[in-house]
Amino acid sequence: MTAPAAPVAPATPVAGVRGHAAELARAAGAPVVCGIVVIVLLAAWVIAGGGGAISRVRVEVTRATVPMVSYTRNGAVGKNAAVYLTIRNLSKTPDVLLSAASSAAASVVLTRHVTAQPVADTRGLPVPAGGALTLSPFAADLVLIRPRALMSGQDVVITLRFRNAGTVTVDAAVTPPGTP
Repeated sequence: MTAPAAPVAPATPVAGVRGHAAELARAAGAPVVCGIVVIVLLAAWVIAGGGGAISRVRVEVTRATVPMVSYTRNGAVGKNAAVYLTIRNLSKTPDVLLSAASSAAASVVLTRHVTAQPVADTRGLPVPAGGALTLSPFAADLVLIRPRALMSGQDVVITLRFRNAGTVTVDAAVTPPGTP
């Protein structure tokens, strides 16, 4: 009679899992090291000034209106229309409103009221850092030259071009004559 064989312990799955985890760690190691090297190099480049200066130049335009020049379409024919608005420079960098455009008019002109009559301004209108520029009947304004027929309740899309802030598009509400 032969002695019964000693029971064989089953292979432990832990050893297989450890081997698999080690293989995954080796496979992931190269991309992780490359990523760290790229981040360090980019950080060094930015610290050295290669990334340039980051400054946000932001403007906010409020109270944009275009008062109608007449209550009737016939009364408005051939009359230019003013645009009034407030531009707030939210950045620490002074800016300049260089020009404006609108599909609602043949052209848009920046004006200053240095005399009794407005004068076209080709240098632009300054917007101080942290300050505001108000375009009104008593100061500088925009003038729509040969505008299309404008009726109360419509919006006129105006694109403002700034030296630093780039272009800003504004919807100006058309208001009845005599209202802001």
